Amino acid sequence: MHHLAVYDMDKTLTYAPTWTPFLVATARANAPWRLGLFPIVAVAGLGYTLRLMGRARLKEIAQRLLLGGNMTEAAAKRAASRFAATVAESGVYAGARDQIAADRAAGYRIVMATASYGFYAEAIGEQLGFDAVIATNVVRQNGRVRARIDGENCYGPAKLRMIEAWMAEQGIAREDAVIRFYSDHASDAPALEWADVGIAVNPHPPLRAMAALRGWAVEDWTR
Repeated sequence: MHHLAVYDMDKTLTYAPTWTPFLVATARANAPWRLGLFPIVAVAGLGYTLRLMGRARLKEIAQRLLLGGNMTEAAAKRAASRFAATVAESGVYAGARDQIAADRAAGYRIVMATASYGFYAEAIGEQLGFDAVIATNVVRQNGRVRARIDGENCYGPAKLRMIEAWMAEQGIAREDAVIRFYSDHASDAPALEWADVGIAVNPHPPLRAMAALRGWAVEDWTR
């Protein structure tokens, strides 16, 4: 049997969401003038709130405005490494680190599944000792990281599809796996239901209510 412990990242492992801080930190380091475009990002965020665009399109717009339409792979790697080191140093719950260590000691393969972009989430996963990272992909061409999503935004039902696709690539059949899934947000309900053990971590109110109805464990790593 394969034993997989799958973790969401933002606000499950980390104190706060990572995408906007990554954008701001990278813009400040590489092109500070781009921070003046942040109000346009906020307007795009309002458009998302009003359901005028989806989450994927909002992410593409924010990336284009604050990082540019494309970055060299080298620049993206430097930015990711710099940001990941900061997150690992002071942005991860001690309870998350303890659970990762416990799952690893119990023989589980440690996997991250996040809506964040892989080109920086992978660096965070490496800092935290993850075995694999499943994340939103961006178009990468001619040594450059483009401001365009490649495939699906790894969120909600799409996250489960991407986990299943990764398992197929690894040659892991669902019936041959024991899976634990950790998340703070109700958008991960499909994966929580699909897992053998679903754990609501630091849950927001909708997920806490859902966990009570469906019998999922609830854990608080914020203490």
